[in-house]
Amino acid sequence: MSGSATRSHQLAAATVHEAAGRRGALPARIKPVADSMHVEGPAFTVRLAPGDNLGLHRALYEASPGDVLVVDTGGHLEYGYWGEILNEAAMQRGLAGLVIDGGVRDVAHLRTAGLAVFSAGVCIRGTVKDPASAITLGATIRIGEVTVRPGDLVVGDVDGVVVVAATEAAQAVRASAEREDKEREIIDRIRAGESTLALYGLDRGLPAGDGGGPQGT
Repeated sequence: MSGSATRSHQLAAATVHEAAGRRGALPARIKPVADSMHVEGPAFTVRLAPGDNLGLHRALYEASPGDVLVVDTGGHLEYGYWGEILNEAAMQRGLAGLVIDGGVRDVAHLRTAGLAVFSAGVCIRGTVKDPASAITLGATIRIGEVTVRPGDLVVGDVDGVVVVAATEAAQAVRASAEREDKEREIIDRIRAGESTLALYGLDRGLPAGDGGGPQGT
């Protein structure tokens, strides 16, 4: 990913979202199966047929090492599209992780296996693998209100997942670093006794959330 080689730490999803103009946040229902999980990399997009995970098996061998599978189930969330077998295959292929707007299962394994898995929930309900099903790999998809294209930057952690257009990723990474520096300074000043009202100018009647408002929460 452009700009990542000079960083010594992981990107924070919420910081990237703010740095990217508060755009690209996937639906809040999509969360990691373990709080410690972090994912970062280019998107490999997948659109599945309802209740059918054949497209995921195919995507594993079309995607490149380091890619993040970003999966649209067309709103059919109540299936366990991903489990231990696919997880092991994804790790063997060197993928960075999975972000699926749908269910996963075998979660006890997923939580400890080492691959970052983000899903809309846990669902025991199984899927089929129909060779005639409608599968789309590597095309533009939409999850919630966010359009996701192949190669877009995906960042996820316990706060959620954000997607940034590939053409804006390098700038978002730089802006994220700047925000982190500013927030560290603010935290230092709070610990020294200053108030958030004074730091953000809120004691002078400025409306919260305007262009001169807080750098963070």
